[in-house]
Amino acid sequence: MAPPDLADLLRYIAREEPLTGTVRAFPGFTREDVGRLLEAAATKLSERPPPAPAQAPPALPESSATRLKLFSDGAARGNPGPAGAGAVLVDGDGRVVARLGRFLGVQTNNYAEYMGLLLGLEHARHLKVRELEVLADSELLIRQLQGRYQVKSPTLRPLYEEATGLLKHFDRVKLVHVPREKNKAADEMSSRAIDERM
Repeated sequence: MAPPDLADLLRYIAREEPLTGTVRAFPGFTREDVGRLLEAAATKLSERPPPAPAQAPPALPESSATRLKLFSDGAARGNPGPAGAGAVLVDGDGRVVARLGRFLGVQTNNYAEYMGLLLGLEHARHLKVRELEVLADSELLIRQLQGRYQVKSPTLRPLYEEATGLLKHFDRVKLVHVPREKNKAADEMSSRAIDERM
């Protein structure tokens, strides 16, 4: 069997591998950032343009970047216990733009829920999204952001203020409470963040 072309190998890693250890070792880089670097290295190596990726392209076209859905979630095993934050950004055609996860150490579930939201909001802002629909299965988080519930917890208050500050960067925001079964992708990322210490 012939050895694989090195450029093709890099592209496969960029598309298929979770790269959680790499992201953990280089704070500030997302899985998508590392994927883009691998794609660029493959292109330079082969001196030809990369094939069209099976998933969302590394750089979003302007039309796709203007409006996204953000599914966010958080999990704490023990509450408080080992916790993880998860967020998934999806475009209008249902294509996943980004899957994000972060291990939080020992935290409460509500803390993890806010961190999942912040993770997604920061990435959406980085992508220069203009209109954002935020979907979460935490009624507390959504109602607090809508101003319907007070934020009494001193731990959650700074997270709430950071979230409301980030939401002001978007032209339009819709906040939606969804059942847990409609938030599976973000739930999976928050669980992976705990399991893989992302």
